[in-house]
Amino acid sequence: MAQAVQAAKQAGGAPQGNVPKGKYKIPAGARVPTRRLGRTSVDVSTVGLGGYHLGLPSEQEAIRMVRTALDHGMSFLDNCWDYNDGESERRMGKALRNGWRSKAFVMTKLDGRTAKSASEQLEQSLKRLQTDVIDLVQIHEVIRRDDPEVCFAPGGTIEALVAAQKAGKLRFVGFTGHKDPDIHRHMLDVARANRFFFDTVQMPINVLDAHYRSFEREVMPAALHDGVAVLGMKPMGAGLILQSGAATAEECLRYAMSVPGVNVTITGCDSEGVLEQALYLAVNFKPMTEDERRALLERTKPAAQGGKWEKFKTTQQFDGTEQNKRWLTSAQL
Repeated sequence: MAQAVQAAKQAGGAPQGNVPKGKYKIPAGARVPTRRLGRTSVDVSTVGLGGYHLGLPSEQEAIRMVRTALDHGMSFLDNCWDYNDGESERRMGKALRNGWRSKAFVMTKLDGRTAKSASEQLEQSLKRLQTDVIDLVQIHEVIRRDDPEVCFAPGGTIEALVAAQKAGKLRFVGFTGHKDPDIHRHMLDVARANRFFFDTVQMPINVLDAHYRSFEREVMPAALHDGVAVLGMKPMGAGLILQSGAATAEECLRYAMSVPGVNVTITGCDSEGVLEQALYLAVNFKPMTEDERRALLERTKPAAQGGKWEKFKTTQQFDGTEQNKRWLTSAQL
């Protein structure tokens, strides 16, 4: 656990909760519910396993976590080319050997803003994940005002992703970001102007986001209007909401899973105990009532002011592509 704490601090976050293994009992055969992924014909689990945190425990524990998730129908697996210098993808690839790949919907993200860098990163991700096709590839960290124009420019990221899709190396295309809902909306606008429609968009959805620079309020309606599936991330604010004391882990997950229009809630799990907690809440999920939601939002409102506990919005601590700008133009970690 000490390793997880230190790594989370270095990433600008906090642990996802010190949950002992076995605290949450998951009945054999219990399955996470599924939802249709936007306008695709694919059903995926309502809760997804975050990829960054797979680099924090031992490799053996990470592999067990992926397979435990899949055994209980948590089919949506999140990852990224740059997570833990590629170790998160390598561990996931090992976990998906020997038939496990068929149970998974695999998503990863690319940082490259040129067709060349995006293509090179995609080839590395395919090799690490030990698969011929990735179900969903997303443009990672659309956090700069000109990112949309850069991605859609001739020789940009979109050009590479469309070519890879035609070549059968990926199925669906999306984008992610955690900085500013205005940038997300601009990305959707630029896509529409280029007659391109993303399959997915990933954004923070949590009890504090609802109050401050809110993706839930400002981006989700536009995404749903275009038929773009919404992937919620940072339900616990990268662990910082737990650190703030504004809400418990169970409240955070239940809130995020209850937001209408969210297709998948992606949660980072840095231990088997934390994964069991997420699985338990998912298989026993009951949406929050309007009274519960209203009371929780009223209680968390003071902590949300100024984005103090959503540092991915207000600082560069979580901006991997700002701290490593070479990733935008090179496939070398």
